[in-house]
Amino acid sequence: MKYCIIALPRFSQLGEKIAEAIDADILPYEEGIFKTAFADYKGIIAVMSAGIVIRSIAPLLTDKWHDPGIVVVTPDGKYGIPILGGHHGANDLASRLGEIGIIPVISTATEVHGRPSVEGYAQAVECRVINRPSTRRVNAAFLDGDVPVYEIPKPGIVVAGPGVSVLIRSKPYTIGIGARLGITPEEVVDAVTSALREAGIRADEVGAFATTEKKRPDQGLAEGISRLGGVLIYLGDDMINSIGTASPSRAGLIGLCGVAEPAAIACSEKGELIMKKKIYGRVTIAIGR
Repeated sequence: MKYCIIALPRFSQLGEKIAEAIDADILPYEEGIFKTAFADYKGIIAVMSAGIVIRSIAPLLTDKWHDPGIVVVTPDGKYGIPILGGHHGANDLASRLGEIGIIPVISTATEVHGRPSVEGYAQAVECRVINRPSTRRVNAAFLDGDVPVYEIPKPGIVVAGPGVSVLIRSKPYTIGIGARLGITPEEVVDAVTSALREAGIRADEVGAFATTEKKRPDQGLAEGISRLGGVLIYLGDDMINSIGTASPSRAGLIGLCGVAEPAAIACSEKGELIMKKKIYGRVTIAIGR
């Protein structure tokens, strides 16, 4: 993870000390510096008052999955306080500061109570969360007791409710897939193979395949993804419709804004669409990153 230190000029000596200890870049404080840091770094340490940081970052915030983790270090160098992205790197960053005598002040509920979190577990096993809204309910459940973990080591189909977090191995790409009713496994394999070849992506770089839950009865789609050695995720209507699509779609006929494109974006890490939907016979493919 790439870190940077932003310190007010009068606290630059402390900033340099921290930067040396954790091998971070130093960015001189100036107007617009947080906007630059948001684009280039996954973790930011700000040596200044929390108020300055909050006012600076407020217009930049998107969501906890894409914003960097931010830790405020008090000007006396005594405390390191994660104020953004605690479960997404800021808590770990604050803990690293503890190695040079800066006391980490952690406020996330699971850590305060000595309990694990979905995000922490995912990081430990080098995975990422596909259905991100689920973490609210699962982390709340961790506060009340142990949450079971089920592993599916072989190709399979995952049907998970809103209170179940689905983790996949951290790989850069996801494929959103739509198909006509009665599609054959061979058509699915051919379409995916063609799309990957056109995009210059290896099959082992794909973490998951996603589609609408309306496709659950279509065994040809499920079997095709299984032959590819992939994991097929079925997404609910609300999740699909919460994501804007880049291309017109006939999915409105079934109450959806789209299938391939929103599914690819929903399950991607960066929320980017690197290949708009393309039609291969009776299969539609989109690729997210």
